[in-house]
Amino acid sequence: MNHQPRKKKSLGQHFLRDKHMISKIAGSIPAEPEDRVVEIGPGDGALTEQLVEVYPNLTAIEIDPVMVEHLQQTLPDLHIIKNDILKVDWSDVLSDNTRPVHVIGNLPYYITSQILFSLLHYRSHLETATLMMQKEVAERIVAEPKNKTYGILSVQTQLMCTPEILFDVPPQVFSPPPNVMSAVVQLRFNKPSLACSDDHLKTVVRMAFNQRRKKLSNALKRLNTELPADEFDFNLRAEALAPAMYEKLTARLEQLGTFEPGMA
Repeated sequence: MNHQPRKKKSLGQHFLRDKHMISKIAGSIPAEPEDRVVEIGPGDGALTEQLVEVYPNLTAIEIDPVMVEHLQQTLPDLHIIKNDILKVDWSDVLSDNTRPVHVIGNLPYYITSQILFSLLHYRSHLETATLMMQKEVAERIVAEPKNKTYGILSVQTQLMCTPEILFDVPPQVFSPPPNVMSAVVQLRFNKPSLACSDDHLKTVVRMAFNQRRKKLSNALKRLNTELPADEFDFNLRAEALAPAMYEKLTARLEQLGTFEPGMA
């Protein structure tokens, strides 16, 4: 591409420029050529150009009108959804699809967690997501209990998919270079349905970690219920419980009728 569209600082845009890294990321998608691939935030299309050669059934979701126009000019056959990724209804986007769906994207740092939670919400429609993000966030996703980086994102992600850090991405492969190291994380949506509702799980996990220095007995007081202390150790702090225990605890609280309608 000879013409480089102007970046919008407000969108946190850092564009890939290293051809080797672009190829490495494109090659990490575990998809067949006939599968549906959805790229989040293609920007000026450096990665998109390689993807469209392999995956003709490619869809790009882009909010920046300047980038949309640029992509339309350089890749006229590309299917583009002009929308904010956080407002996209994945069930509508993928409703007519009969092939496995794989997501790929270089996520804006400032909305990474929001995009992740959106993908987790629509996980039943997806096969995998291969995502570049700030390395610090990637490490939180795969963190184990009793680790200071273990938290809300760790529990919910690990219960709803199988996450893996594939490789690091140094700042110098971007223009402009970010001030942090990045990493590519792959989420495989291969977990069975939860034994509890997503919303109730979020309620319990967020209550626990929003007061992570307190014992669970104190952190979960706002549930306004008698906690099943004979089945769980509520003297522990939030970071001590493995993801599976949060699922088990939430399911038990549901059985006890803890959650009022609309409570989340």
